[in-house]
Amino acid sequence: MLFKKLCPIEYHSSAYSIDYDALYEKGYRGIIFDIDNTLVPHDAPADERSVTLCDRLKSAGFRVLFLSNNEEPRVKMFNDEAKCLYVFKAGKPLKRGYEEAMRLMGTDTETTFAVGDQLLTDIWGANNAGILSVLVEPIDLREPFHIRLKRILERIVFKIFHLEEKKT
Repeated sequence: MLFKKLCPIEYHSSAYSIDYDALYEKGYRGIIFDIDNTLVPHDAPADERSVTLCDRLKSAGFRVLFLSNNEEPRVKMFNDEAKCLYVFKAGKPLKRGYEEAMRLMGTDTETTFAVGDQLLTDIWGANNAGILSVLVEPIDLREPFHIRLKRILERIVFKIFHLEEKKT
């Protein structure tokens, strides 16, 4: 069912509140992060908190990659501080960007998970690629108009999904 493809496997209030150690213990080694409104507000550069998180995750043994539908200058600007791998113009929710990310990290569907704030790109794409999808709340409620429109659709999906869950 389409709605199942849009629903995350896990949900957390923030990318900064996820228990990454527990995921490492389960065998995960690759993390695919969305950038905008997942790690920083839209179009913001990497900040101390995002750089510290990436450094901690890399030190723990994770491969970290930023997957974005943005053009390279935006993604590179963020990555200049964070110093991870990245894929720009990823075409989310298509799985090709996720497959390229796993290839670059040397991981596979069993050892990779994705973290993002949007159902219609990040979560749908991760689910299409067959990897663990982790939804986080957006960092900043001030978003571009086209994303605010997507948020309306997301609320509808959540309502339908919760109705479906009650039926089973």
